[in-house]
Amino acid sequence: MKKKLKELAEFVGGTVVGDGEVEISGVASIDEAEAGQITFIAHPKYLRKLGETRASAIIVSKEVAANDKSLICTANPQLAFIKILTLFFGKPYQPKGIDPHARVSQTAQLGKDLTIYPYVYIGDRCRIENRVTLYPGVYVGEDSVIGEDSILHPNVTLYSGSLIGKRVILHSGVVIGADGFGYVKDGKKNVKIPQVGKVIIEDDVEVGANSTIDRAALGSTILRRGVKIDNLVQVAHGVEIGEDSIIVAQVGIAGSTKIGKNVILAGQVGVIDHLEIGDNVIVGSQSGVGQNLPPNQIFTGTPAIPHRDYLRAITTFPKLPEMRRTLTDLENRLKKIEEILSIKEKEK
Repeated sequence: MKKKLKELAEFVGGTVVGDGEVEISGVASIDEAEAGQITFIAHPKYLRKLGETRASAIIVSKEVAANDKSLICTANPQLAFIKILTLFFGKPYQPKGIDPHARVSQTAQLGKDLTIYPYVYIGDRCRIENRVTLYPGVYVGEDSVIGEDSILHPNVTLYSGSLIGKRVILHSGVVIGADGFGYVKDGKKNVKIPQVGKVIIEDDVEVGANSTIDRAALGSTILRRGVKIDNLVQVAHGVEIGEDSIIVAQVGIAGSTKIGKNVILAGQVGVIDHLEIGDNVIVGSQSGVGQNLPPNQIFTGTPAIPHRDYLRAITTFPKLPEMRRTLTDLENRLKKIEEILSIKEKEK
C-alpha cells in the first residue's frame, strides 16, 4: 500500500507542513524508519531526533516548527500514528467457516460469517453472533452469548451463562464466569456459598491473557463498555468496573467492589471487598486500597492516600534511622535532666 502524505493527513485530521505529495509505503519507530516510511514524535524530549531520522515524514504536535522534513501536525501525534498503523497493517475480516473438528451443539444459534477453529466447544442454547472468531481450544458453556465481531483467542473458557458483547477481545487463557471465592465457617469446616450469578461483558472490552473474571454469587459481575484489562488480573464476584477504565497487570479486585468510569488501577494494586472507587481515579502501582476513594483524585501507597500526601511521606522514609537516633538522644538527655532536677529537689 502507498499513500500520499496529504491523504494520510486528511485521514487523521492533521495538517501537512512540507511536501504533501510524498509517498508513504510504511510506518516505523523514529530510530528505525527508512525513506518511504512515516514515524511520530509524541514527547518534546524526542524533538532532537527530527533531524536524525531517515523517515520521509513525521507526525508531530501542532506546536512543532517546520524544518526540512515533511510533517503532519496534529493535536495527538500518538493517536494519529496508531490510526495510520492500523490503516497499513489492518487486514479485512475473511471468515473461514466452521471447522469439522469443532463441537457445536445442535441447539446453538449461529450467526453469519463465523470463523470457528478446530477443537472449539459450543454448548447448548448458546448464541454466537455474526463475524465471531473462536480460536482452537475455546470452550463456550451452555446459555452463553458472544456478540458480533468478537475474538476469543486459544483456550479461552466461558462458563455457562456468560454474556459477551460486541467487538470484545479475550486473550489466551482468559476464564470468564468461574465461581467466586466465597465460604462460610461451620465450626472449622468451610461451607461453599453457591455462586449462581453471571458475568456480563459489554461492548469493546479487551481482557489480557490469563486474567479471570468470576461470576457473582447473586446478580452479575459487570465490565462496562470500553474497559481494558491487562494480563494476570483477578476480578472477583459481583465487581462492577465502569466505562473506559484501565486495569493493569496483576491487579486483584475483591468481591462486590464498584469501580467508576475512566479509572486507572496501575500494576499490582490490591482492592479489598465492598468498596467504591469514584470516577476518574488513578491508583499508583502496588498500592493497597482499603477504603472508599472519592472521584477525580490520584492515590498511592498502602493504605492508599492522596498522591501528594504520599510524596511528602515518602521523603521522610530515608530519614527515619536518623530521626530515631535523634529521638533516642533526646530521650537520654531528658532522663539526665530529670535525674538532676530530682536530686536538687531532694536537697532542698
